[in-house]
Amino acid sequence: MKRRFNVTGSCSPQRHYMVRLDDRLKKIKQNFVDYGSYFVINRGRQYGKTTTLKALEKYLSEEYIVISLDFQMLGTEDFANEARFSSAFLDVFIRECEIRGISDEDELLKPLKELAEEKEYGLKEMFAVLSRVCGSSKKPIVLMIDEVDSASNNQVFIDFLAKLRGYYLNREDTPIFHSVILAGVYDIKNLKLKFRPDSEHQYNSPWNAREDNEGNEDKPSFNDCSRNQIAHVQFDLAAKFNIDMSFSVKQISSMLAEYEDDKHTGMDIPAMADEIYQYTSGYPVLVSSICKCIDEELPEDDAFGDAASAWSKDGVAKAVEIILKESSPLFESLVKQLDIYKDLRDMIEDIIYRGRKITFSPEQKAINLGLMFGYLKEENGHVTIANRMFEMCLLNLFMAEESRGDVYARGGSDRIGFIRDGMLDMELVLKKFVEYFTEICGDKDERFIEKQGRKIFLIYLKPIINGTGNYYIEAETRDERRTDVIVDYKGEQFILELKIWHGNEYNERGEKQLTDYLDYYHKDKGYMLSFNFNKNKEIGVKRIEAGDKTIVEGVV
Repeated sequence: MKRRFNVTGSCSPQRHYMVRLDDRLKKIKQNFVDYGSYFVINRGRQYGKTTTLKALEKYLSEEYIVISLDFQMLGTEDFANEARFSSAFLDVFIRECEIRGISDEDELLKPLKELAEEKEYGLKEMFAVLSRVCGSSKKPIVLMIDEVDSASNNQVFIDFLAKLRGYYLNREDTPIFHSVILAGVYDIKNLKLKFRPDSEHQYNSPWNAREDNEGNEDKPSFNDCSRNQIAHVQFDLAAKFNIDMSFSVKQISSMLAEYEDDKHTGMDIPAMADEIYQYTSGYPVLVSSICKCIDEELPEDDAFGDAASAWSKDGVAKAVEIILKESSPLFESLVKQLDIYKDLRDMIEDIIYRGRKITFSPEQKAINLGLMFGYLKEENGHVTIANRMFEMCLLNLFMAEESRGDVYARGGSDRIGFIRDGMLDMELVLKKFVEYFTEICGDKDERFIEKQGRKIFLIYLKPIINGTGNYYIEAETRDERRTDVIVDYKGEQFILELKIWHGNEYNERGEKQLTDYLDYYHKDKGYMLSFNFNKNKEIGVKRIEAGDKTIVEGVV
């Protein structure tokens, strides 16, 4: 069977090029399932949760009976009330048992089917029968529920989850599933965020009750879970899922090696894996998206012409450019969440535009949200954007929102003048920007320029390279005083440092940092834009010779 890279739905090794999951599955089994844990695989959208569950189901099948459910298969009407939900849940549970080959002769399905034939029953009756089934099974039963947070704004779901946890806590006396695995974007403790804002009765009950019962150590009864108890069990008892689900450079290399065995492109596999990782930080769907674009779209591009040329550093940059121009569920979700959570958006803008070093603290609400959605990560004790492609997407979003302003319009109107012999003239960009910035911001105070200066330049630059080039901010060098911008234009890279001027000593140190960075990128020429608050500053553009490097500095 021919294989391809996949970016929609779960992946199968028979049909898709994919990272091998054996090590991950082994860790999940040994660290969680074998111990009988109740845990949640919560990761951002398209992070490989469903693929992992499907693979885990097969991996566990010799030792366990695995019942794998997807709450997306239940309709809205199935959550209308307890009786309706219980009936719908039992139907899909029985069907899954039959698919898994559990027959009536095993005496497992019989009590479930007998209950299903009754006219009306609720969670209490259903769990009593499930307990009998689990107690009589020859193999431990593992329950998996995918997309669990798709149902979490329904009170009946909260009641179900509480009943499940109540039985789990008392499983020594009343048998229930050996292990429970839930998967979704939201962690158990954050499911309250899924409640609809127009359902105040749901939001206030049961979640707010949790805060009124701190220190209550009583275990909830599975026969009568009050709302306070429901809140209590949701927050405290799920095992922490600490398995890394991102792709490492080594894993990407293995996937590319399988592809190369089939296609024989002649690519440099380690170099390609590293370059893809630099843009994605191993976010699964972004890795696959780049590979799929290079494989299926770039060979048709006149700039490449064949697979050998496409699987290159320039090919990765082009694939990223194409992906960022297309609408995708992942990026649409990102924009949606920023619209909903303003504090998260403000924090991301501070990181991107102003280089703020925000101390990492997962208890801080905006940071916790960004981590949960996969948009942020911790690095050296500070919060940063999770990967370069997210940052580029966010920059594009913020630039588009500024597109009606004067700055954007002025840059766009001069675009043709910045292109010489088909290549970007970065020195001219600096000269024109210095003139423009002096004209519109010459009378602004230091506080305004520190806050807005770099943002104004990035907005100015965007329409000049739009449609042909990309730029991104180098995360490792970004702080409140310095930001390095890498501009890719038709395969040529321009290294540009934006900095707030803080005296000659700092300026000289900045030049040294830039020359070191040029060495890393094997460049002889770099660019610097200094926002200088010295009254005696000399506005304009000049060339500086720093050893064997040339630095073009613009001062505003």
